[in-house]
Amino acid sequence: MASSVQRAALIGAGMISLYHLRAWANTGVEMVAICDIDGTAAKARAQEFGIKRVYDDPEQMFADGGFDVVDIAASVTAHDQLTRLAADHGVHVILQKPMVETVTEAENLIAYVADKVRFMIHENYRFRPHYMTVRDWINEGRIGTVRHIAMSCRGSGLCPREGAEPFLVERQPYLKEFRRNLVFETMIHHLDVCRAIAGPLNVVAARLNRLATGLPGEDTASILMEGRNGLIVTADGCICAPGYPDLHGDRLEVIGTTGTIIMDYNRIFIVGDEENAIEVDLVGRYQECFDTTTKAFVQGVRSGVPFETDRLDNLETLRLMQSVYAAAGVEVTP
Repeated sequence: MASSVQRAALIGAGMISLYHLRAWANTGVEMVAICDIDGTAAKARAQEFGIKRVYDDPEQMFADGGFDVVDIAASVTAHDQLTRLAADHGVHVILQKPMVETVTEAENLIAYVADKVRFMIHENYRFRPHYMTVRDWINEGRIGTVRHIAMSCRGSGLCPREGAEPFLVERQPYLKEFRRNLVFETMIHHLDVCRAIAGPLNVVAARLNRLATGLPGEDTASILMEGRNGLIVTADGCICAPGYPDLHGDRLEVIGTTGTIIMDYNRIFIVGDEENAIEVDLVGRYQECFDTTTKAFVQGVRSGVPFETDRLDNLETLRLMQSVYAAAGVEVTP
């Protein structure tokens, strides 16, 4: 299914919309409409990016039409309804991760959309430049066949602050109500990257914990997974770790048959060849993953080629994420 892409619309005018709109500005596709239930936020983004049509009702925006694709960057609870609305109007969809809250919902949504429109998930993390470097090195054969992966993330965003709420709660107030936090909201990215490197994975065991006070969701996790031919993958995270930056940083070790890659925050090197390490400006290049993801969506719709983060690929990441909670004994309502 190849289609023309000339005009786009965005749903969601929150913090992350800034990076989405910057990315669209680099595609040559005209952003003609923006919608948010917070009309003030939508107007502010519209003025910032010269978007002519502003809505607080997505049904009205779709009824007025005039766009080929929609970028849905609204809260996860609205993803199902908005994606179905787009499919009903024949508008191709790029949807912010996570697709929906549960595997059952995702399966039902995928079945509903079927082949009405193209449908890609905005899982941009695997396209961040430091992770892209690791993937490129693996694809170039620098370490042979991957045999073991160890992933970790650390941040202090949920540590208490005197006279203020924890950084992540101030930045993302919805975390006060989230029963699932670290794995659902953050480490789903890390699980997706592990899948991109290792292929299919299964959760063997998982343990979750809450170090922060007053929040219902986990902030600490240790996950053990297995892949093909006995491959072992571990993913470990904590966003209530004193001394670390507010926003988490990651460490990745990939052991192959002929070498080992280490990505330590922004520094990537082959063990034994540290003098040739490269460093990535993660702050300065943060926009790149949004640019890469959005361009891939536009090119995929225009050419009809499969998306790397297609809905069916992302469904496997959702299954992996939900399996973590099941292994940790946390019930997930279908």
